[in-house]
Amino acid sequence: MRAIAPRLLALSLFAACSAHAATTTPPPTPKHEVKDTLGGAPIVDAYRWLENPDGDGVAKWIEAQNAYTEATIGKAPLGKELTARIRELAITSTTRSSPELAGGTLFYFENTPPQPQPVLVAKAWPDGPVRTLVDLNKGDGNTAITEYWPSPSGRYLAYGTAEGGSELTTIHILDTQTGKALGDALAWAGGGTTPQALAWDADEKGVTYARFDAPTKDKPLKEFDAYLAHHVIGQAQDKDTVVFGKGYSPIAEYILLEGNGGKATALLANEGDGGSAEVFLREGNGAFKKVLGHEADVRSAHWVGDHLYVVTFAGAPRGKIVAFDAAGKQSDVLPQGEGAIQRVTPIGSGFLVVRSAGPDWWADQYDAKAAFVRRLPLPATGITIGGVAAEKGQDKALITYGGWTQPTRWAEYDGASGSLKTVFEVKPAADYSKVHVSRIEGTSKDGTKIPVTVISMDGITPNGKRPTILYSYGGFDIPVTPSFIGPSLAWLERGGVLAYANIRGGNEYGEQWHEQGQGTRKQNVFDDFFSASQALIDNKWTDTKHLGILGGSNGGLLMGASLTQHPEQFRAVVAMVGIYDIARHETAFANGPYNKSEYGSVKDPAVAKAMRAYGPLYNVKKGTAYPSVLLTTGANDPRVAPWQSRKFAAALQDASTSGNPVLLLTRMNAGHGIGAPFSQRVGNAALSMTFFANELGLGE
Repeated sequence: MRAIAPRLLALSLFAACSAHAATTTPPPTPKHEVKDTLGGAPIVDAYRWLENPDGDGVAKWIEAQNAYTEATIGKAPLGKELTARIRELAITSTTRSSPELAGGTLFYFENTPPQPQPVLVAKAWPDGPVRTLVDLNKGDGNTAITEYWPSPSGRYLAYGTAEGGSELTTIHILDTQTGKALGDALAWAGGGTTPQALAWDADEKGVTYARFDAPTKDKPLKEFDAYLAHHVIGQAQDKDTVVFGKGYSPIAEYILLEGNGGKATALLANEGDGGSAEVFLREGNGAFKKVLGHEADVRSAHWVGDHLYVVTFAGAPRGKIVAFDAAGKQSDVLPQGEGAIQRVTPIGSGFLVVRSAGPDWWADQYDAKAAFVRRLPLPATGITIGGVAAEKGQDKALITYGGWTQPTRWAEYDGASGSLKTVFEVKPAADYSKVHVSRIEGTSKDGTKIPVTVISMDGITPNGKRPTILYSYGGFDIPVTPSFIGPSLAWLERGGVLAYANIRGGNEYGEQWHEQGQGTRKQNVFDDFFSASQALIDNKWTDTKHLGILGGSNGGLLMGASLTQHPEQFRAVVAMVGIYDIARHETAFANGPYNKSEYGSVKDPAVAKAMRAYGPLYNVKKGTAYPSVLLTTGANDPRVAPWQSRKFAAALQDASTSGNPVLLLTRMNAGHGIGAPFSQRVGNAALSMTFFANELGLGE
């Protein structure tokens, strides 16, 4: 259940709800109690009937909840003003993302707001004309490109598409010289937690890709047991041959990395999401041979020249690099150093290493003998380094980066001279030069120091009651990074404050930082977040009457645990596509088993006991004064079941005595937020900010 970004994730409230009559009270929710046990303690599930979207009364209940949300948000006085400003700020100049170099051609996504979806383009690197290859913006904009893979020479391009937020992928192939699509359409090619994966043959006549079994009349689609198949271009998909993975794991995930022009292929194979990978290699179209097991704690790898450079955290919590030739012979490359390794890419005869320490990111260059050359001349703080596009033997690489006040920028880095030249930058829709970024620190329950970045406008100083939104994530090895605040400027302009916490569960400080937020240690994540919120209060930025918290997906679980453990600490909570019934996530939803490597399994008594202690749904207490809550979910979400939000909303509405609203919005043509069109992203940003503005007293 990989993360979703904190900003711009969803569906216009008014588009979703306008057909329903307004109401001013929460709709009643019948209770049909089911008794169960978890962690040795009894639990009562009064809302299990809400798990079935086709069950009696569920559709009408969802409609009534949407109507209640519409009526409540519709009364917020700043709604129209904030929506207009957010849309204005979201319409920047053309943006670019996800660059890849292949055969001297640069491929990337290009999007010109308010265009619904990015367009996939190509150009001869560095100065060729831009050519559009794939544009899916006709129609309603709900078909998204999920990933793309150029062939080694750049002559062909494979790309995946998915509909309506479902993420279930079909791979297509086109000729980049003619722009014409080939007849190949590879269905069932991953989706949701199971990532898409593809590698080209050296002769570019076939591909190896990840897929599920095709459904039949008697056997519906199961998004389990993914394997790797080989497809010959021009042949029917049913003639594809299995090359790896049948029987490997029912929750298998794969990353394929082609090296040496497709003459060698690396495979990183995971059992579930959040754990370490096993590493396999093959030469040509031979069999995959394992060269590293789970004990190596591998998280990423990249081909550098003719060797696969693997980042391993075994005995090195910040990561070290080992190399393999195509035959599987191992050698040491780089020991653990300063900062956690985030990625490795080639440049010239050497390589670049991107590192982080909390919210700070940087990149170091090494030569062919792994001797340090220089640190790249990027800003020392306040940025995140994104994709790095480079090809074997070339001294120049394309570095992408951005930060809190800096939208995406691309720079050409010359590894020979050390020069860095900006070649593209997004022009924002407003002036961000007066945005002030500072840093404070929280102290978690066990003494761990938690960095908190605080963002405000110049002149906005701590007065003990600034309307403040605190965001974090806390899981799956995913860091909270300095990302462009974009439309959130609308919050700052009115005197509000934004804060971002680097809590455990991410990998900002390396794999140990991640592991301390997994399984039975998940409570560390919630303690870290509470300490970040307390730091904002102790430093006089805000108080409990003006503090809101925001999170999505695994961050939705963070929101649920935070508001049930500390209901008095927060005035308002926005939780998007979150997990609240943690045990049922594993046992009653297809994606749940994939997350056992992160959360642990309810079959483990110690894990079940921990889940019982922190699980949000199990800790909703009748007669508690809960903060104002807005939950959002998508009917097509393949990563977190929408019934998670339904059950949690019903429980909170029944239990709370504060009189504060508990709202639920279900997006009917959306999923987890991945691939959402522009209008949905802007609509959700406006929804969340309007809710927070009304509850936290923005501008008062």
